[in-house]
Amino acid sequence: MESCGQKVAFEKYGVFLHTSAKRQNDQDSMIQGVIRVIEKPSDVILQWVPVEEDEDVSQIHYKKESPGNAECRAEEEMFDPGYEPDWAVISTVGTKGRTHEQTTTPKPGNHGKWAFTISLSDLKSIRKSKPGLSWSYLIFITKDGVSYQALHFHQGGTKALLKALRKYIILATSPKDSRLYLVYPHDSQALSHSFDELQMFDDSSSGLLSRFLVDPYTATFGGFSKVTNLFRGALRPPDGPHQRPLSEMAVGLEDEPGFEVISCQVELGERPVIQRQEAVGEQEWESYFDGEGRVVEVEGLKRRIFSGGLSPGARKEAWKFLLSYYPWDSTAEVRKTIVREKTDEYFRMKLQWKSVTEDQEKRNSLLRGYRSLIERDVSRTDRNNKFYEGNDNPGLGLLNDVLMTYCMFNFDLGYVQGMSDLLSPILFVTQNEVEAFWCFTGFMALVHHNFEESQESMKKQLVQLNLLLRVLDPALCDFLDSKDSGSLSCCFRWLLIWFKREFSFQDILLLWEVLWTGFPCPNFHLLVACGILDLERDALMNSDYGFNEILKHINELTMKMSVEDILCRAEALNQQLAHCQDLPFNVKELLSMVESKSPAQSTDTASPPQPLSPSQVQELDLTDSISPSQPDSSIEILPTEDTTTSQSLSP
Repeated sequence: MESCGQKVAFEKYGVFLHTSAKRQNDQDSMIQGVIRVIEKPSDVILQWVPVEEDEDVSQIHYKKESPGNAECRAEEEMFDPGYEPDWAVISTVGTKGRTHEQTTTPKPGNHGKWAFTISLSDLKSIRKSKPGLSWSYLIFITKDGVSYQALHFHQGGTKALLKALRKYIILATSPKDSRLYLVYPHDSQALSHSFDELQMFDDSSSGLLSRFLVDPYTATFGGFSKVTNLFRGALRPPDGPHQRPLSEMAVGLEDEPGFEVISCQVELGERPVIQRQEAVGEQEWESYFDGEGRVVEVEGLKRRIFSGGLSPGARKEAWKFLLSYYPWDSTAEVRKTIVREKTDEYFRMKLQWKSVTEDQEKRNSLLRGYRSLIERDVSRTDRNNKFYEGNDNPGLGLLNDVLMTYCMFNFDLGYVQGMSDLLSPILFVTQNEVEAFWCFTGFMALVHHNFEESQESMKKQLVQLNLLLRVLDPALCDFLDSKDSGSLSCCFRWLLIWFKREFSFQDILLLWEVLWTGFPCPNFHLLVACGILDLERDALMNSDYGFNEILKHINELTMKMSVEDILCRAEALNQQLAHCQDLPFNVKELLSMVESKSPAQSTDTASPPQPLSPSQVQELDLTDSISPSQPDSSIEILPTEDTTTSQSLSP
């Protein structure tokens, strides 16, 4: 978008200025506007101007300079902003508004006085809102000390704006205030000043600046967040064995402390060849019990299950231990008592919803909603499995009853689409309503955070997956970044329901029991995801796939992979990382290769400033999302122009 030598590099509508802090929800105190980053021949400016409320600004006409004409001849060109609101998930409804010309001056009226324009060279800092507010906002502060009115992004977009600004300025998190970004221009004098002010380097490192100027992006962001091999020797204190090196400091994505973006490659060594063992049979399973029915060598048994899985004959009993229905140290007599108590407890909870009359349910919208959603999901869960096929199949009734009872067990969470996928294999194996329920609660204890409205756990896991993949395969990460797929949102469904839709029903039984052992670490499911990406590496990188094609390719892997192959790959990747000598500290923590820090050892308050590197700000929006996931959405990941991580369940 160019006009008379000017270029609009970024534009976002739905950015409101609240004229009264005491009346933030008062429509009269909110002025809708548009924020732009505009490139001029000699300057780059940040501009916010109000827009009239009665105008539809979903599309806009811009004047464009015609080639070969010295003057700016008006050539109308329809402009689509090219992005969807941050809360868009699958599709959006577009409208064609009335066309109007681009303007850099506000419309007449009382709102015009609030417009402002800032040269980026005059910008000193940017303050962001506290996490958890209904709308994210930014406050711009100039070098003259002028603090402009906060701009509230009602439709999200703060991350996108900061990403656009990083093209022209360096943003570094203040060491004294995690919500304040300090602004520095891209020039050597400013870099020297910023290094001195932030105390990033000691005197012995003063000769490094010339090397920073060779590659300012890599060097600057590397120096702040992750020291590369080039700088490791100079930046590590010569006599500080008890101080963690900067190369191991966990510096993460915005609002996600503890996860770093790796900007250097580590030597992983040769990947080992893994051979899966035979499944644990009934006879071998029984050999692990003593005369009182207590399991001996629990860790050894778990390792065997991890290495070979369970035979169908041993699976029903073993899952009760793996899913905490039976304690591992319980005797046969204790387990009989547990069965009696848990059976009584289950039917008491079941009676709670069974005894609700139709008249009562009319006044209980929550229960009515759960019932409707469960009935719809049960009717389409694993219907190609003989255990659930047919309209009058009793298995469907058991699925329904267990899920409804879980709503009584966990009032806070209730039922969320996708839970039926997790219960179905458990009920198939146990073929007992009570046992299936308590095994399901054990499984939900592991993954219930996946189904919370905030989706913070899902966002965290995608960041963790990105961290692992960046260590294991930087080239693949760079490729995905170049295709706007670096957020790994294509893997959302994998992590949400533990690959339930990716493998055959029988393969899922094996995969889940392996993951339930907790070996070699609780986050082994992330390495399973890395194994799938490793399997598809060549297919992805040797293609001309764009963002949409990558999503389509990942979706079409369903039922085409061998779980044995993927488990071998995942275990090999784990061993490869375990033998790496210079593995970053937070990767070791993620894979339980070191003991986690105690709260007393936390160094959060002393952590170095965190700049927003290009790879750090993905479309994985950790703070801008303003709408919870809808319970009746679809888990099918459909290609859209927005690459946020909000995904949902498909029928």
